[in-house]
Amino acid sequence: SQATKMKLKHNINPVLLQFINFIVLLYSLVTYIPWYILSGSKQAIAKAKQVKARPVNNKPGGAYRSVNSLHCLASVLYPGCDTLDKVFKYAKTKYKDKKLLGTREILKEEDEIQPSGKVFKKVILGKYSWLSYEDVYIKAVNFGNGLAVLGQQPKTNIAIFCETRAEWMIAAQACFMCNYQLVTLYATLGGPAIVHGLNETEVTTIITSKELMQTKLKEIVSQVPLLRHIITVDGKPTTWSEFPKGVIVHTMASVQAMGAKAGTGNKQPSRPVPSDIAVIMYTSGSTGIPKGVMISHCNIIAGITGMAERIPNLGEKDIYIGYLPLAHVLELSAELVCLSHGCRIGYSSPQTLADQSSKIKKGSKGDVTTLKPTLMAAVPEIMDRIYKNVMNKVNEMTSFQRNLFILAYNYKMEQISKGYTTPLCDSLIFRKVRMLLGGKIRVLLCGGAPLSAATQRFMNICFCCPVGQGYGLTESAGAGTITEVWDYTTGRVGAPLVCCEIKLMNWEEGGYYNTDKPYPRGEILIGGQNVTVGYYKNEARTRKDFTVDENGQRWLHTGDIGEFHHDGCLKIIDRKKDLVKLQAGEYVSLGKVEAALKNLPLVDNICAYASSFHSYVIGFVVPNQKELAELARKKGFKGTWEEICNSPEMEKEVLKVLAEAAMAANLEKFEIPVKIRLSPDPWTPETGLVTDAFKLKRKELTAFYQTDIDRMYGKNIK
Repeated sequence: SQATKMKLKHNINPVLLQFINFIVLLYSLVTYIPWYILSGSKQAIAKAKQVKARPVNNKPGGAYRSVNSLHCLASVLYPGCDTLDKVFKYAKTKYKDKKLLGTREILKEEDEIQPSGKVFKKVILGKYSWLSYEDVYIKAVNFGNGLAVLGQQPKTNIAIFCETRAEWMIAAQACFMCNYQLVTLYATLGGPAIVHGLNETEVTTIITSKELMQTKLKEIVSQVPLLRHIITVDGKPTTWSEFPKGVIVHTMASVQAMGAKAGTGNKQPSRPVPSDIAVIMYTSGSTGIPKGVMISHCNIIAGITGMAERIPNLGEKDIYIGYLPLAHVLELSAELVCLSHGCRIGYSSPQTLADQSSKIKKGSKGDVTTLKPTLMAAVPEIMDRIYKNVMNKVNEMTSFQRNLFILAYNYKMEQISKGYTTPLCDSLIFRKVRMLLGGKIRVLLCGGAPLSAATQRFMNICFCCPVGQGYGLTESAGAGTITEVWDYTTGRVGAPLVCCEIKLMNWEEGGYYNTDKPYPRGEILIGGQNVTVGYYKNEARTRKDFTVDENGQRWLHTGDIGEFHHDGCLKIIDRKKDLVKLQAGEYVSLGKVEAALKNLPLVDNICAYASSFHSYVIGFVVPNQKELAELARKKGFKGTWEEICNSPEMEKEVLKVLAEAAMAANLEKFEIPVKIRLSPDPWTPETGLVTDAFKLKRKELTAFYQTDIDRMYGKNIK
């Protein structure tokens, strides 16, 4: 079974192991009945086995809906709250003096010189200071009015290019109230992509931080001719003479002061309607040019309505830690879910998240330890990092401690797969690991890329909480599917949310059909109110990715391939596009990588490969025989053609050539193949690895080179 495969290996004396197993069995028998009666797990086990979604008709390719929304898809969180400003007003009235947004004060900053001579900035942070719902509302109203004083008109674009922090959410709420269209850009985007986004949306105002203004905006401002106002959220920046004439720098506080002075006397000229655009969210494109996804008020509300339904008992007792980029739909949706349900949001960053994080001074507390959140969203890369750190610590333990941990781990894995809990193991063995995330996490939400079964199971066991795996795209306002909290299976993304329906469309080229047995398979299409308006100023691409059916239902063609299981849960099994999201969230267009390297004299053919479970690109290369033989001669390598191609030494030499060419072609660092396999045999249509037109058949190439893929990703290393 899958659970057996994921068990950790121990080195315990077989006789002692038999005795331990007998004690465990005895303990399980004695505690089973009281646990079964008291824990309510009877219902949880029953729920886990229930059908979670059904097709609305018996036709192949019929849409699947959640059993909780079979007859009508959900689209509104609260009656009458059909725009985001109304949702916030409702929450402000209901939770008035409750804490909403929290930020830690910086007590001390210092430079720490490393043995290597590098200087690391370290911080000592204080407690969280909180703004109430009322405080945030007033700040947002004043900021919105202040932007109007600066000349911002309803239904025009305004950009935010800023780290995740309370001011980001305040600025966003101000824009939602005043019907300004918020253009979001990742803080990690490169210069040309930022310039493209700002110029395409024709913004005159950008909201940013002092650091990003200094590091990213300063060098590109001259390429954004329409820019008039830069607003820094964290105080007065040093003024520069290099700034182009006509660009004025303001602080957020000064704009709020303008707004407070102007007052609400001049009534808001324009409140949004549900179909108005709330956000234009820039997302990485396959060609390297980011696309702006237009997300309306009703799209976001439908999406967060669906997400909220999957988190049981969501409410005022919950604390969410916000540290992922707010320019990403996963984080923005998660925070809006919290804001609309009375939860607190404490802000953090990947560099200050835990006690061991890179910016936290040794001996002082990271954000999770101080905040003790109950809800957290994470991308697989962060979870994988925690997994590796804990496993390294386990390997450093004494033999007794390590074996005790492994026995408890394997015992709990077995219990979880049956739907049972293990309170004794949780409090005695896993408490310390649980404290790494503050000790109070009750739901971990994972999205952005697939999570490996081993990491998901590790989080379930060590953090004693469900891991909700989700699937959604910016184009579906982040909503699609999320697993139920009592569903402890791995590798699946759950049933459709109550706000949307999902159908599978045949993809003949890939050999996936919605009539396949035992599971229907095909391209995933998402339909519902959460499906967005389309791409900004890109009608052709919008027509390609979005369709409207005879009932007026809007469908997004995701390009992902999925299969539906008997209980209505979806599993992602392939990707139609050759755009792959790496583990850390960067998108790699395999075609772009191949195009940059294909024309090298040394390369006859190349297939780039990337996996969402890993952080780097690999490749299969058919080398040019004459060029490679010459390179081998220069390096003093002797051998047959097969020996040259199978030589790790020659692989390294070819990689150097590829890396140089990739840099010359301006590929990003994460797009450059890190490992390669040299193929002694050419790819011809007869081999079945390329089409008659010599186009790569990715599926066949992947299957053909599977052992090499495993080697290059180190899967054979235990």
